[in-house]
Order: sequence, then C-alpha cells, then structure tokens
Amino acid sequence: MTAARAASPPDLERERAGLDAAVAGKTLCDILLRNATTYGSEPALFWRHSGNWRSLTWQAYRQEVVQVGMGLKTLGVTSGDSVAIMARNRPEHLIADLGALHARATPVSFYNTSSSDQICFIASHCDARVAFVEERFLDRWQQALSSLNSLEHVIVIREGGDAPGTGMTWKDLKKNGRESLESGRDDFESEWKKLNPEDPATIIYTSGTTGHPKGVIVTNHNALWTAASTDQWGTWPSGFKYLSYLPLAHSLERLAAHYVCMWKAARVYFCPEITEVFDFTPEVRPYAFVAVPRLWEKLETAITAALSEEPNARKRAIAARAIHTGREAVRLTQDNMPLPALLRLRLRLLDRLVLKKIRAKIGLDDCGLPLSGAAPLSPEVLEFFFAIGLPITEGYGMTESTAPATINPPARPRIGTVGPPLPGVEVALGEDGELLIRGGNISPGYHKDEELTRASFDADGWLHSGDIARIDDDGYVTIVDRKKELIITAGGKNVSPAHLENMLKRHPLVSQACVVGDRKPYLAALIILDPEASALWAKEQGLRYADLKSIAETDDVRHSIQQTLDDVNRRVSNAEGIKQFAILAHEWTADGDELTPTLKLKRRAIHEKYAREIKSLYA
Repeated sequence: MTAARAASPPDLERERAGLDAAVAGKTLCDILLRNATTYGSEPALFWRHSGNWRSLTWQAYRQEVVQVGMGLKTLGVTSGDSVAIMARNRPEHLIADLGALHARATPVSFYNTSSSDQICFIASHCDARVAFVEERFLDRWQQALSSLNSLEHVIVIREGGDAPGTGMTWKDLKKNGRESLESGRDDFESEWKKLNPEDPATIIYTSGTTGHPKGVIVTNHNALWTAASTDQWGTWPSGFKYLSYLPLAHSLERLAAHYVCMWKAARVYFCPEITEVFDFTPEVRPYAFVAVPRLWEKLETAITAALSEEPNARKRAIAARAIHTGREAVRLTQDNMPLPALLRLRLRLLDRLVLKKIRAKIGLDDCGLPLSGAAPLSPEVLEFFFAIGLPITEGYGMTESTAPATINPPARPRIGTVGPPLPGVEVALGEDGELLIRGGNISPGYHKDEELTRASFDADGWLHSGDIARIDDDGYVTIVDRKKELIITAGGKNVSPAHLENMLKRHPLVSQACVVGDRKPYLAALIILDPEASALWAKEQGLRYADLKSIAETDDVRHSIQQTLDDVNRRVSNAEGIKQFAILAHEWTADGDELTPTLKLKRRAIHEKYAREIKSLYA
C-alpha cells in the first residue's frame, strides 16, 4: 500500500486531536440543547406556507423535538428501536429525526422515490417500529403495514388539518408527548443523556447500483466529527443560510442540511420539490448551495440558452465576451499563471455589467460556497461556473465516510480533482490503485452484515472505497473510475466507462450516456437526450419539436451525436473507441429504473431493461 497525504503526519495528528477534543462526549442531542440555550431566539428552520415564509427559533425547534420524542416514548419506542421517516424537505423531517434520537432510537430516512417493495425491504431490515410518513406517500406504505409485524404505528404528516380515518397524526403524537411531559411520569431530560457518541445517529441505506441497498451505520461521533472537520476546511459563518432540497435520505444532504447546519447554528430553508429549487434561490439567496452534477449541467444549459435568446445583439455580444474573459482568467489561474492587469480590469468591468447579474438572476449572488457532489462533474461545466464567478467546490466521499472524505479548498481549487483530504482525514492507495480512507468520519460498518463490513473496513481502520484514484504530490485526489465498473473487452482491455460517458455528456443534447461492451468485441453506447436542450436545438435548426421521439430518430441529431463520438474516439486508444450507439427516445429520471436518486447509473438495471437495444448494437 502506497500512502499519500495532504498533511504531514504531525499536522494530521494535531488535526485529529483537535477534532476529537471538539466532539468528545457529545451527541446531536447535546448540540441541539447548546443551540437552544445559546441561540434560543434566533431562527433555525424556515418553510413556505401559503406563499409566505414561516420559521422556528432554536428554542421552539427543540421544544418540538422534545414533544415528538416524548410522544414516541408513549408508543413504547426505546433504545435499540428504529424509526422510519418518509417525507419531503420540511421541518417535520428533521424534528422527527431528532425526536427519535431523544427517545434513544435510530432514525432512518427513506427516499421519496422508494417503491413499495423497497420500503418493505428497508423497513424490515432496520426493524422499524414506528414510521413518520407524509400523507402523499401513504399508499406506498400499505404493503409494509400489512406484511411487517415489527411496524406498529404510522404517524401521518399532513399539510392542513387532520382528516378522519388517517390514523395517528403528527399533531396527535405531539399532543400525547406534551401531556406525558406535563404529567411528570418520565424524566425525559435525563433519559436522552444516556445516548452515547458511539450510538447510531442514523442508518443510511445507500441507493446502490445493483441489488438491495446496504444499511450504513453513522454514529453521533461520525456526524459531529465530520461536521467539525468540514468547519475547519471552509468558511462556514455561524448562522449562514442554507437551502435544503436534495433528498435527506442521502448522506450528502443529511450532512449539509442537518449535521453541519446544527454544528454552525445555521438557518435552513426548505424547498420540498427539487424542480422548484431555482424558484426558491432568488428568495433565499443561500450562502451555501449543494447540487448534484446533473443540476449544474441543466443550469449551465438554461443560462446559455437565455443568453443566446437575448434579442439585443450588442448585449448578446457583451455576455459572450464576459464568459470568454472569465474562462480565460480561469485557465490562467488553473495553470498558476498571474492574470495580466488588463485582463483583471476587463474581468471586473464585465463582472459588474454581466456576470453579477447572471448570479443574481439565479439567486446565487450571495453564494460563498457552491458545492458539487455525489458524482463527477465535467471540467467543462466547472470551468463555465468558475468563469461566471461561481467557483464550484467539488469533493469526493461515500455514505461510509459520512459523505465527504476529500474536497477542493476554495482558495486553491484544482479543476479535474476532488481535492485533498478533509482535516483529520487520511487517504492512501492500495496496490491496485484503490482509494483507502481513514478518520473519525468512517462508519463502524453495515447494519446486520458483518461479512460485508469485514470486506470493506480492514483491521487498520481503512475504508476500502472501491474507487480507483490517483494522488498527486500535493495530496490532491483524482478519481479514475469505479473498481467494479471497469469494462473488460473481449480483447482483454480494461476500460473506464465513466470517463467515456463524461466526454459524451459534453454534447449539449446529451443528458445521460451509458457505455457498454463487457466481454464484447468493441464498445457501444446508449444515448439519452435532454428535453430542454433538444427543444432549443430543434428551434435553432428550424425543426418541429413535439417530444424527444420526434427528433431522436432524425438524421440531423444522429449526425450531431456522431461528430461528438468521433471527437471522443480521437482522444482515446483504439480499444476505448465507441463504435456504435443508439439514441433512446425518452428521458431517464430518478423515478425510473435507470438512475439512483442521486442520478448515478444503475448499470445492471440498464443492461437488463435495454438488453434488446444493446444486442442490436452488436448485430
């Protein structure tokens, strides 16, 4: 094993010692009490109701948590139990989570896209005793209710008043909790203090690309240690504004919206629908904004389309000049070259005239920390956002590392890398190039799976990531590919599909690409078009656009994709060249069979669903 670190060993030890001391003996319940005591009258949670923003202070937030926690105890919930949560991004989600912890139970959040079968599997696997379910998802829980003996109660979260026949509601549970607290039958405050730092803060079920999901245990120590490490990495001012819209069942959003925001007593604004996020950003103007690559890609497409449709030719030219100048500055900076004085002056002028207005239009003009995670973001997209004054910070991590393990420093980012390790985190490369990670952010293992735990976490404390990486002399990590997703062609060539897919997705029409060819004589690709970009392209080409199918089968589109494929093939070896492709006439979304909730490819599912199309590529 060849080790490579961003910090020298003495620095690493000092970092770890400081982080360990900062979180020693603490749980998330302690941090909530601290915030309610120190920042009690300051706002903590914001949500929109009937067009207006409402909020809870830290003190009121904790009061809600205590009522829910006590309400759970009246249902018999106790240490060792699990509590399921299936709700959109809204205050009740985090309140239920912390209420479960105060009852010394383990909260488990479910993706809102989960099917009935997935709900049954996870609820059974974690032995959920109680479930908080937003009313719109109740129908998908009927199978679990009828088949799982462990599931005793479902608490319904409703938008308005409680309707008859819905069973126990959120209001009912809180009422039971208040009455029990007032009766003095239970010393609630002393009971939650029995929670230990090594007790689970949650079990996160990874969406996975094949088979059933794995339940990753994240302890209170993991959650707080990672939040404290992230705090040392970046500039997170106390009380900063954060917009929560990504699934809270995902480790990245859970860390950002829940653990880091609690650690920094931040203000969390909830957006319940991911499709509405850019309706919310101009109102919230968040300081920190986290997005998955596909969202950044769609935002770049939308900005570019809006600028191209500017009717004033002079304004169009100035906008193009501004982005070109921004790109010029980014490339020089990335090459560690100084910016000429004239370029700096031109950039300041064009920023005031154009780029600042673009950032304001999308509501990210006050964004000090734009972040991307969950999957790789192409260098071209990163360069575009750097050019308009939004230097996206890209990092790398896993659910097993409580989300982040490495992240680019805002002051010295390197496009194409995922940065050096977080403070206190150690990285190394195995003999086959696999990235290994060690630190206080590393999970103790998988729920009910000792065999997989032993396979993924070794005796020396290293997490075996399953990703192939490079580490440069300064400790910056570059992810090459998934260890288990390498394609081995019939000629014995090992090929990275992710690398080729990212190059294909540089075409403005391509939303997703899946490269196939394992044990085949050559590589081929399934291509998915972006509906918005396709409609705009059709308009520019003077073609009629009704839906994706109306242009997917045209020679014009196929010729355009072929040009990009030819360009990709010129950049790679002959064995890595893509010889055939098929354009599918529908979109892939997280609600379908092809993508995980964080928009990663489910390769096995794709290969099975499109077996006929793939077979035709080798006819």
